[in-house]
Amino acid sequence: MDNDNIRTEHRTSRNRRRIARRTTAAAAVMVLAALGVAPAVAQQPAGTPGAAGTSGVPGTPSAPGAQHPYTAHGRGTLLSVTPVADLDRADVARFLASGGMDTGTVRHGLRAYRLTYRTVTPQGAPTTATGLLALPKGGPHRLDLVSDTHGTMAHRDYAPSVGEDFGRYAPYLHASAGRAVAAPDYLGLGKGPGRHPYMDTRSSVTASVDMLRAARTAARRLDRPLTGDVYASGFSQGGQVAMALGKALDGGADRHFRLRALAPVSGPYDIEHAETPALFDGRVNDISAVFYMSYYLTAQSRLHPLYKDPSEAFRKPYAAIVDDLFDTNHTEEEIIPALPATLKELLTDDYYRRLQHLTGGLLAAARAQDGNCAWKPDVPVRLYSSSGDTDVPIANARHCAADLAARGVDAPVVDQGGADHNTTYMKSGPQIVRWFDTVAARR
Repeated sequence: MDNDNIRTEHRTSRNRRRIARRTTAAAAVMVLAALGVAPAVAQQPAGTPGAAGTSGVPGTPSAPGAQHPYTAHGRGTLLSVTPVADLDRADVARFLASGGMDTGTVRHGLRAYRLTYRTVTPQGAPTTATGLLALPKGGPHRLDLVSDTHGTMAHRDYAPSVGEDFGRYAPYLHASAGRAVAAPDYLGLGKGPGRHPYMDTRSSVTASVDMLRAARTAARRLDRPLTGDVYASGFSQGGQVAMALGKALDGGADRHFRLRALAPVSGPYDIEHAETPALFDGRVNDISAVFYMSYYLTAQSRLHPLYKDPSEAFRKPYAAIVDDLFDTNHTEEEIIPALPATLKELLTDDYYRRLQHLTGGLLAAARAQDGNCAWKPDVPVRLYSSSGDTDVPIANARHCAADLAARGVDAPVVDQGGADHNTTYMKSGPQIVRWFDTVAARR
């Protein structure tokens, strides 16, 4: 990825003609009436019994202290559904083509909805999150489900259920091929409360599992019930989440869902041994290194003992501003100019050295995210990456493939050659759709 791509990752189509939405007010009212849920959820303190919309979902307990049939805190309970897009086949093809994507797998138009649902924080407390459910117009009545987990986003409005740009390429690609798509915004992005716990894989997985549950309820009420078969994919940060989600589903996280295939793209699967060293040896470009490390340290410091004061890690004047820059209300276009050009200029000498030899809280934070390839999937796995990626070097995918191979799993690394970070997904996405088609045909 060249040094300008981090600036444009989530505004690729924002500067092109937007696809016109065709969801009318009347259609929205009809859909919401059919669902029996409110058109919007008023924000209430996390864990408020009987929060808006809860009682509209049949079978959902609303009494104080009631337990959801899946897990505690009503995890996965659907709170609201908001139509956000209604596109015909040509609309979808134009949108994907605007990003340089192969449109040969586009078979249907689609309808998309923002789901609001119950989930939990990294500490296990009840909260809410949002995500995008995309359903094809046409195809089988009962739909297989793709879980698509997105890459790094700093501003909450870039999330799939809100932004109409990069975050929707993958959901629209898979839905137009004839599968339902559940694309979680993660915690603190989209319309969810609080800050995003960036690179906290565990909470991204709980939000993703709960999004699957909310999607199951919504799809049934929209008369497009799900088969229970899940095809997991994701890009960049979401590639890591996809591997961890696959592991959770394989381990029985929810009996309603059966993992069928895994196809993550450019995931940072090995922060300790691949991604972090690459930040310092030139394999990650400087702008991306500064952006990712600033985001990572400020988010992880709320979960692990990385520092007592930002001045321990960041030089002046950045120590005073860096945490506020990543409050989910600043765009990359605002963040990047406020930060220095290199990690050496960003970090104190002591912290610069510590990051090259991880110990203590830094090592614990890295290892909390790593290890998600150290299991034995019972489904086919393909890892997509590029030797030209200077955001998430291909060493991550190769280390992941080695972990799987050590457990008897052949997971080929599909190398997209000299493609940069974003182009890696644009090339991989249609290939993944075709591979999912092949896997499904073997059932």
